[in-house]
Amino acid sequence: MVVTNVTTAANLFHLLRRQLKWPFRKPLINFSPKAILRHPGTYSEKSAFINGAFKEVIDDASVTQAGDINKVLFCSGKVYYDLQEYKQKNNISDVAIVRVEQLYPLPAVQLEDLYKKYSKSTWFWVQEEPLNMGAASFLQMNLKSINFGMIGRQPSAATATGHSKVHAQEQAEIIETAFDI
Repeated sequence: MVVTNVTTAANLFHLLRRQLKWPFRKPLINFSPKAILRHPGTYSEKSAFINGAFKEVIDDASVTQAGDINKVLFCSGKVYYDLQEYKQKNNISDVAIVRVEQLYPLPAVQLEDLYKKYSKSTWFWVQEEPLNMGAASFLQMNLKSINFGMIGRQPSAATATGHSKVHAQEQAEIIETAFDI
């Protein structure tokens, strides 16, 4: 099977296209919420649809010199847009945000290449879900070649708090922790 959490319209298009082009059939599980496709950041240029291909990992396009990066936040899904918004709002230039678009099979080679590129940086996996849910434990078991910390909600029996104010506060804490740690 293939498990994804896509963050751009063009990447979703190419994911579905790749799924149909394969000469074999494999189940596709996409965790992207429909609401993410309405986020302005997910919009893609026409050229990305025409000339692009599915990207299992998307590097931070705003990084000009990899040596200037002190921290790499890698994540999957809509938490990327919260991290990106905070980075832009606070004019942070020494942090790279890498998106993992395909969670299974894990694109370990692409991640290891980025780990070499940002070799002087500290790496953190950031997720919205409690740390005993989501991709955190999967990555911890399967991505042994990269040394990284994890940032997310405290382990919990429930996936959500049930209160929008508490959720918003926890989300803000996750984002602030990712940049302040």
